[in-house]
Amino acid sequence: MNSATAKAESNPQRVGLVGLGAMGRGMAGSLRRAGVDLHVFDVRSEAAEAFAKEGGTACATLADLGARCDVVVSVVVNAAQTEAVLFGSADQAGCAATMKPGSVFVMCSTVDPNWSIALEARLAALGILYADAPISGGAARAASGEMTMMTAGTPAAYAKCEPLLNAMAAKVYKLGDRAGAGSKVKVINQLLAGVHIAAAAEAMALGLREGVDPAALYDVITHSAGNSWMFENRMAHVLAADYTPLSAVDIFVKDLGLVLDMARASKFPLPLSSTAHQMFMQASTAGFAKEDDSAVIKIFPGIELPKASK
Repeated sequence: MNSATAKAESNPQRVGLVGLGAMGRGMAGSLRRAGVDLHVFDVRSEAAEAFAKEGGTACATLADLGARCDVVVSVVVNAAQTEAVLFGSADQAGCAATMKPGSVFVMCSTVDPNWSIALEARLAALGILYADAPISGGAARAASGEMTMMTAGTPAAYAKCEPLLNAMAAKVYKLGDRAGAGSKVKVINQLLAGVHIAAAAEAMALGLREGVDPAALYDVITHSAGNSWMFENRMAHVLAADYTPLSAVDIFVKDLGLVLDMARASKFPLPLSSTAHQMFMQASTAGFAKEDDSAVIKIFPGIELPKASK
């Protein structure tokens, strides 16, 4: 038992987690292993019920989860979905109306930093503490509790949720005492991630165009100075012809859009980010929006991509 797990187990708080997708399910699993009193919600009720069969409680509504829990962790796609989690939608009420004063909302999505700053003030008016806590590392690291969290929040918010953050992540960076800093660092991380995926796809596409054996190219690059984590991870998907979306093309349409919005506000030039964003936009409009982000390689003409082995 590590120290983070021990602290989480000794924490009497009830914890809610919203969003049992690729990242959220792994994070919920880490909290369950840490022994917390865990409550989960997903728009797919069957996902929440299946998870709860092995431990934890499935909540039928967001309002129910908010009323039950002292800390709510939101792992949804974007700011609009986070708004719905908190303040409701046409389908159901959100959790903010039922969360107790002094409870904490932990926001793990990639969002506009200015939106995150404003959300902290909105929740403070309701007596709810807020942690700006975007995540990185992928589904496998989320499942093993080894992902990274880029966080910012008040000392009062950290006092209530820090043991839980440490139970979900191997690295929890505390970047400021108010919202915004965590989201800014995540947006910069996404700049690099998106550019690296686009560059990896371009390199592999050139190799295919020139008749280089793609498996040999992959082996050489992953053992050479030109390698990157994204090349090694995403070009393996291309070699396997597996475009199952662990992170979809449209995620980087959104995230690189946030990168450019942040830079545009201060008139800061980002030529590589702009080009990568256009590449993902092209892939999206070509019909690959919901495929794995490595499908950006499909925009290159005159190449024959690897086919799935039978």
